[in-house]
Amino acid sequence: MNNLDPLLRDFRWTDALDILLVSVALYFMLLLLREANGLRTLGVFGALFLTGAAATRFHLVTVEWLLTNLWPVLLIALVVVFQPDLRRLFNRLVRGGWWGSVFRGEAVVFQEITRAVRELVKAKTGALIVLERNEPLDQVLESGTRLEAEVSADLLASLFFPGTPLHDGAVVIRNGRVAAAGCILPLSQNPNLSRQYGTRHRAALGLTEETDALAVVVSEETGSISLAMAGKITPKIDAETLEEMLTLYGSKIS
Repeated sequence: MNNLDPLLRDFRWTDALDILLVSVALYFMLLLLREANGLRTLGVFGALFLTGAAATRFHLVTVEWLLTNLWPVLLIALVVVFQPDLRRLFNRLVRGGWWGSVFRGEAVVFQEITRAVRELVKAKTGALIVLERNEPLDQVLESGTRLEAEVSADLLASLFFPGTPLHDGAVVIRNGRVAAAGCILPLSQNPNLSRQYGTRHRAALGLTEETDALAVVVSEETGSISLAMAGKITPKIDAETLEEMLTLYGSKIS
């Protein structure tokens, strides 16, 4: 015990804080390695930044040394975790479509979709409108007829008019434009899906189970509106709610 007296006598409260913050930093780095995803990664980096600020403020030598030597590794980890998002953003900038969407305004696109849905509901005309978000829907587009037309309520309503060649498939909107119509979507294989849902609903769910797209469905039988997202469907919403949900979730870069 006598041998520990000098050590305990020189032990400061900042030394205890130093040890505590090193433990916290190591914990967050292990957390980052175990479950790397975008939101969690940002939280971990924020916690490490605050830890580094505390180390500088109180002159905690051990924490400062640890973070100084680990920041290059952590920055590389940040690039790796967000690599898919960075690639998609770069692709959009290269294609030029993203800028067109910005200048036109996504709000206008959502308003035109909502206007078209109102017309389709009144006529009890079935429809399936897909909004591409971050994940490209190239295979889906290849299954339909390319249009590359400006989004308008009249165009969308006419594409689903019974008897027209493309009315049975889905319309895909990419970068604020009608990219293709008559597209074929994968059907959901969920055995728990209610029997009240027809082929359009199953197609909407099937696509959103596999991608981050949104899918608007108008029922031919009931004239009701549904929105599918992330493999789940929100049924029987009105046009105002649809526009609000599209505004909230429909951004192409999230």
